[in-house]
Amino acid sequence: MEEKQKWTEQISAKHSLFDFKLKEVWNYRDLLFLMVRRNFVANYKQTILGPLWFFFNPILTSLMFTVVFGSIAGIKTNGIPGILFYLSGLTLWNYFQDCLIGTSSVFRDNASIFGKVYFPRLIMPLSIVIGNLLKFGIQFILFIIFLLYYLVIGVQINSTIYIILLPFLLILMAGIGLGLGMLISSLTTKYRDLSYLLSFGISLLMYATPIIYPITMIYNKLPEKFHWIAMINPISPIIEAFKYGFLGEGVLSWGGLLYSTVFAFLSIFFGILIFNKVERSFMDTV
Repeated sequence: MEEKQKWTEQISAKHSLFDFKLKEVWNYRDLLFLMVRRNFVANYKQTILGPLWFFFNPILTSLMFTVVFGSIAGIKTNGIPGILFYLSGLTLWNYFQDCLIGTSSVFRDNASIFGKVYFPRLIMPLSIVIGNLLKFGIQFILFIIFLLYYLVIGVQINSTIYIILLPFLLILMAGIGLGLGMLISSLTTKYRDLSYLLSFGISLLMYATPIIYPITMIYNKLPEKFHWIAMINPISPIIEAFKYGFLGEGVLSWGGLLYSTVFAFLSIFFGILIFNKVERSFMDTV
């Protein structure tokens, strides 16, 4: 009598919509870190300056903001040196932006791989979010160098104990970027226009986030009972908490951070839900 074969793994196109396959992702963790390395190397392999672009991008952007918004437009930064103020916002913003843009094109960019070999598709967006931590780390070091420089030359900067919130703020940024990115990636398999809308929308969102201006500027123009409007953008409480921790400037809103946490959780939940649903048939439409 033939002994029934016992399979170590079974791949099926049919699975529960709420099966997020997190155990599978953990089993494929070696592939995850290979993808992180691949993304990092591929982006800068044929560039002259390589990872040095991580430094030039925020420095040049901060200098431009200092000239345009600080000197020409006359937007005050509440006593914080302009370049340091803009760097504090850009450091976290760039991480969110890279996560959102990177994960929003996962299906389109990896269609050839997805069509040939099986692995948990969630590996791809996760590798982008984790890989972008390397870039964030480099830009964060740049920010700390500028912060220490201004402290050494005697500029009054009142850092607070809330710098310990940094890991939590990063998780929130990663969660929102990952969740929204997967939603957009899933929808762009059918509606390509969304990819054009994203590049336009991400620029508008940056100006709706207190990066080039202190949030107190909005508070001063609104009655106190409407101050919550300034925090309706879920990225704003995160940026403000970062500034409050490292610069002692800004508004630390626990209610705002709770709102951002709920938004991040819902973004991840629905992002993975739709992502898993679309992955079954996206090869027919991508």
